[in-house]
Amino acid sequence: QVQLAESGGGLVQAGGSLRLSCAASGFSLISGNIMGWFRQAPGRQREFVAAIAWNSATNYADTVQGRFAISRDNAKNTIYLQISSLKPEDTAVYYCAANTRTYYGPAESQYEYWGQGTQVTVSS
Repeated sequence: QVQLAESGGGLVQAGGSLRLSCAASGFSLISGNIMGWFRQAPGRQREFVAAIAWNSATNYADTVQGRFAISRDNAKNTIYLQISSLKPEDTAVYYCAANTRTYYGPAESQYEYWGQGTQVTVSS
């Protein structure tokens, strides 16, 4: 059974930084597997943030390019999302997702596994 557990969210002032973690059990970043991050702001649809492949290839949404960095630690079966220069519009629930389809694009339907989410709130 695959489980994804996010952590690291919280209340941060604008301009600050945060690192989110997603620990996977029953799932590894082996050949063909992808893990990534989505977020859902209040009153908005969930949107793709970033994804990382087993071979370290990455993909980012245009809106977060340059401020967000996704990385992985295979030994810990964990991925991270480093967020810098936080803005109030980054306030959202951040979800970890994973798939075995060698897909690291933005389509939610391609991700088979999801975490429960971690809240990030940025104050101005």
